[in-house]
Amino acid sequence: MIKKQLAIWAVCLTLFLVPLHVVAAEVLPGTQGKSYETFFTGTDSSLTGTSSRQQFFEIMDYWNVQDLKINLRFQISQITEDQLSSVTLSLNGSPFYTFRPSLGNNGEQQLIIPAPKGFLKQGTNTLSIQGYLRTKITDDQLCTIDNTPDNWLHLFNTSSVSVVYTPKALTGGISDFSKRFSGIDMVKGGKSLLTVPENSKGVELEAASYALSGYAKANTVNDRTIALLPYRSDTVQDKEAVVLVAMYDRLPANLKAAITASEDMGTHAIIQLVNKDTRPTLVVTSRDENLLIKAGRLLSNGQLTRQISSDLKVVGDTTEVATPPFALSSNITFTESGDKLTGPYHQEQTYFVSLPSNRSIADAGKISLDLRYAQNLDFDRAMVTVSINDTPIGSKKLNRELANGDTLNLAIPQNLNISGNFSVKVAFDLEVTNAICTPNTEQMPWAYIGKDSMMHLNTKDRTDLLFNNYPYPFLRDGVYNHVAIVLPQMLDDYTFRSVSNVINLLGQYADGNTGDIQFYQDNVNADRLKNNNIIAIGSYKDNKVIRDTNDKLYFKYNTDGTRITSNEKMSIEDSYGGEIGTLQLIESPFAAGRGMLAITGVSSDDYYVASRLLATEKDKWKVFGDGVVADKDGNVSAYRFKTVSGAEKDSAVQQVLERGDVLGFVVATVLVIALVLVSLILLLRKHMKKRGDKRET
Repeated sequence: MIKKQLAIWAVCLTLFLVPLHVVAAEVLPGTQGKSYETFFTGTDSSLTGTSSRQQFFEIMDYWNVQDLKINLRFQISQITEDQLSSVTLSLNGSPFYTFRPSLGNNGEQQLIIPAPKGFLKQGTNTLSIQGYLRTKITDDQLCTIDNTPDNWLHLFNTSSVSVVYTPKALTGGISDFSKRFSGIDMVKGGKSLLTVPENSKGVELEAASYALSGYAKANTVNDRTIALLPYRSDTVQDKEAVVLVAMYDRLPANLKAAITASEDMGTHAIIQLVNKDTRPTLVVTSRDENLLIKAGRLLSNGQLTRQISSDLKVVGDTTEVATPPFALSSNITFTESGDKLTGPYHQEQTYFVSLPSNRSIADAGKISLDLRYAQNLDFDRAMVTVSINDTPIGSKKLNRELANGDTLNLAIPQNLNISGNFSVKVAFDLEVTNAICTPNTEQMPWAYIGKDSMMHLNTKDRTDLLFNNYPYPFLRDGVYNHVAIVLPQMLDDYTFRSVSNVINLLGQYADGNTGDIQFYQDNVNADRLKNNNIIAIGSYKDNKVIRDTNDKLYFKYNTDGTRITSNEKMSIEDSYGGEIGTLQLIESPFAAGRGMLAITGVSSDDYYVASRLLATEKDKWKVFGDGVVADKDGNVSAYRFKTVSGAEKDSAVQQVLERGDVLGFVVATVLVIALVLVSLILLLRKHMKKRGDKRET
């Protein structure tokens, strides 16, 4: 009876793409291996009835994997029938372990499962957890529904995937080093460091910032950054990968002796990997400031660094380092060859669309889908729904007569308020008649999204000076937008870390290396700042730019700069005002149409706390409006002060010029009108000539 009942139950796989968070690699006691543990979600998740979860983890290509274990912590429904229920684990589509969850003590249970490392692949790996969870069935129940709330298995977020590995030897030159420098284990463990000399010059900081942007772009750990600090014995002592950007005459003696000196450092820059067997260090140096900056730009070009397999790269005047220019197409194809979805019930396909952070969806956009689907559906209930960033924009009921060639055209709503990257999800509800009692063949029903499916997308520039639009105005169309970073004359480590926090997040958004970042001390002439978007980092006392613009800040200092005072949005107690950091996004006091970000506090450790909010995607959501306060206890308060926050709206002519389709229509209309007018003039002239001829007669 049980076998018969099991045979008639359908298996419905509900796929949830859930990211994981990770902990740093650490050396295991008594072994030569390291352990890297990737935890499940930040929140718990559950399996109900017949369903599945997918968890993802990374295997770096420089790892020799020795062991792989799955650590499951879970709890099951108290009325689950353990002789009927099962959980199956699969790695990259290959099943390797099945068990029956036991009620135990009705509390949290733990199961450590060895997994076959032969199923692993370099890059992203998928662990699937498929549950078949049943409550007790009476003999007269021929068919019941699996997806009931009482059939559940709760997965705790302490579940994890643990990998034991040893790093491979560093043999691939600059490319191999760069992969490791931004590798998940190195970043999470804080083992990568980008450095400049102490009392560094603006040109060294500029070149280092370009390099840091490139490495930040390659960093896939969303809650950790790569630090920028002075090169000292205490800052590099526990690091496993170091980059040093310095003018040649300011290199430490040991590194200067290690690099290749055959090139003329006045006419070339070099990028050289040294000390490969001890502490791998990538030295970027030149006697020429422009070439040092060019070498920094090269390291920010991920395509180029991945191609350099040697330990030495020489950069000269003719070396090409620029990334390809940004080109935004208004027609975006979702799939090159088509996508097939199989199985009953709810099935989803998600497409990701990349936009610069300053671009937002404008009006008159549309989505066109080319669809086919099975004819065995329950067409009274089967439908397709399209969502943008999980906001539904339209649905359509599936039709038997159109199953072999259907289309769906939807207008993109104007009120989505989406800027930067976004996702488009196509979700099918493939309902089948009597599906509950129909055996699952895993290939039916099905739906297909054809390669002609596309989005016509119109975009507009977002110019509001709000953290909601950050990193605008410092990035525009994926490149640095005339950025000037103004620092105190004396820099401590907190100031360096504040700079690295800012560059790490900007680098995540940067798509090109052709923009400009320039560094200045606070005594810079105001004329040098007129054409720039300014990031001023420091306190009232040590940064003249902040001191001179104090009256324009939303969170102002008192007269002697010892505390930040109350305003119309927030009451600030005297001692508390001396312990907080602020982020303030205002219009540039040096030129109209530019912005200024003040990262400031009474002391450097105060504004460093504020800068951490602009370091990673994990914390960026806490920042909105145009004025933010943060303290060392983790309290964050965000406010909006400006009533008008950006440039004036484009005129009707500007809007037409930015819209190619409208511009074409206007041009065609004008040409038609012009032809009609010319025709009327010619007819009138002909008519007048005939009348003149008649008079002469």
